[in-house]
Amino acid sequence: MSNPESFIDEVTEEVRRDKLFATFRKYGWIGIALVVLTVGGAAWSEWSKAKHRAEAQAFGDAVLGALDAETPEARAAALAAVPTAGDKAALLALMQASDPASDKAAALAALDKLANDAAASPAYRDLAVLRRVILQGADASLSDRRAALEPLSAAGRPYRPLALEQLAYLLIEEGKPAEAITALQALSQDQAAPAGLRSRAQQLITALGGTSATG
Repeated sequence: MSNPESFIDEVTEEVRRDKLFATFRKYGWIGIALVVLTVGGAAWSEWSKAKHRAEAQAFGDAVLGALDAETPEARAAALAAVPTAGDKAALLALMQASDPASDKAAALAALDKLANDAAASPAYRDLAVLRRVILQGADASLSDRRAALEPLSAAGRPYRPLALEQLAYLLIEEGKPAEAITALQALSQDQAAPAGLRSRAQQLITALGGTSATG
């Protein structure tokens, strides 16, 4: 290879090297940023998981400590003092309403608060409404209980079969056994309903003098 050709090759290689360095100086920060983001994201994920574990453990310890109180009044006061938010607050409200025999008014108040808590998951709010209707019983009017249950009986709602069962009970309470039997027959064939609920519906149909949808 002649000297001129060698010189041209060297110049060409130098130009390429300069372009490479220039490109790195211009865009190299992107690669560095990606590395920083990857490492930082992993660190954030681990920190967030550890934080959630610590919060869950603290919540569980506080609840267990409250349940160790000697009297129902002391337990209720201790549970009310547990700091909560979101779904933890929903769980706490359900715990507060789990012993209505000792304080029905307090249980209803806890359920009412949860039912109207926009921060809680819809499933928890629906469960609070259903539980409140059952707990109120005849203390609430038929129309009020039906108005509370009908939205829960819509397709896609998590406690639809249970709401339909309660609506059938309201028909019995109203003195409408024929309509109740029809509702219970449909419920006994509803594959979305738990087997135990379908069995209860069939037993109640028989008790009302009706026949099951399959018989």
